[in-house]
Order: sequence, then structure tokens, then C-alpha cells
Amino acid sequence: MPAPTRTTPVAPFGAIAIYRLVQTVAAAGQALRARIVARRTRRILAGLSDEILEDIGLSRADIV
Repeated sequence: MPAPTRTTPVAPFGAIAIYRLVQTVAAAGQALRARIVARRTRRILAGLSDEILEDIGLSRADIV
């Protein structure tokens, strides 16, 4: 009698853990990039005058 064949692929040992680690590091990188963009945006907005902020519908309190 022949041995049963496997129809479902099996991940190599540790592959799922490595995949999750890579996903976690990638998510952390994306979060860091988002923080950098937000900080840069706040810095640029902080350099604008109150009149210009009012023109674009913001106040100084909105950018803190």
C-alpha cells in the first residue's frame, strides 16, 4: 500500500515565527515613519503666522 500523500503545504520549522517578527518590524517602521511625517508637519505649521493658519482654517492650538 502506498504512503498517503500530503495535500496541504507545511511551513518549515520557525517560518511562521520569522514571518511574524518581520511583520512586527515592518509595522514598527511604518509607525516611526508616520511619527516623523507628523513631527515635520507640526514644525512647518508652527513656523507659519497666525494669519496664514487662519487662512487654512487652523489655529495655533490645533498644531500643538
